[in-house]
Amino acid sequence: MESTANLPTATLLVSCPDQRGLVAKIANFIYANGGNIISADHHTDVAANFFLTRVEWQLANFNLPREIIQAAFGAIAQDWSADISLHFSDDIPRLAIWVSKQDHCLLDLLWRWRSQEFRAEIPVIISNHPDLQSIADQFGIDFHYLPINAENKAAQQDRQLELLLEYKIDLVILAKYMQILGAKIVDKFDSRRIINIHHSFLPAFVGAQPYHKAYERGVKIIGATGHYVTADLDAGPIIEQDVVRITHRHGIPDLIRKGKDLERMVLARAVRLHLQNRVLVYGNKTVIFD
Repeated sequence: MESTANLPTATLLVSCPDQRGLVAKIANFIYANGGNIISADHHTDVAANFFLTRVEWQLANFNLPREIIQAAFGAIAQDWSADISLHFSDDIPRLAIWVSKQDHCLLDLLWRWRSQEFRAEIPVIISNHPDLQSIADQFGIDFHYLPINAENKAAQQDRQLELLLEYKIDLVILAKYMQILGAKIVDKFDSRRIINIHHSFLPAFVGAQPYHKAYERGVKIIGATGHYVTADLDAGPIIEQDVVRITHRHGIPDLIRKGKDLERMVLARAVRLHLQNRVLVYGNKTVIFD
């Protein structure tokens, strides 16, 4: 008997105002077309009267061609005011990693990618400094150095957008890219396809030098946050967070060292969750079906 472990699947993400029978209607659509559900997870935000679900099924013996599945389901869900997205497990997303001078998050992502933790392609690294080109060369990835200053920022943003189109990028990862993205990029590329790692447990200590601010405040934990990027600085929907305890014996270098460890782990988890289509955004919140 042939193993089904590596056969392609479809994943449907739906979010909409709650109403009776939604789970049954979604399951019936898949069943009626010959699909076999292998994973289903649902959440209802009772206070907001909002329903969110992630359903994955095997495409073997499914009656509908891939190119019409979303339209066919959309015809059923047209009265739900639903946000719908459909993904296939054998589609390989293309990632662009943006960096400045710090290499810890970049190296962690590339090591995980090389060890096949991430099912993705990484064709390009973009940076506002030349320092990390040797890492890109080591991994055989194109590197584009685009310095940013007040005079050329608009033109460089246009070039960044051109590169995203040229490389057919599906997801941008800001792996310690120490620049504020312009509204042009956020608006045109879709903020749900840009993930940032912030070196703080948001919403505390937004902006620059959060470890210095945390030290001055005398906090007992520090954290890191992986989030989608919006036009508001460090205020996008949060995907993943983690913390580590500190004491009065820890100085700023200790906080930075511990923080870098957190940043690597949190960013990797956020990217993995996104690539596995386990994140649903509604309002400025997320539901994580992990």
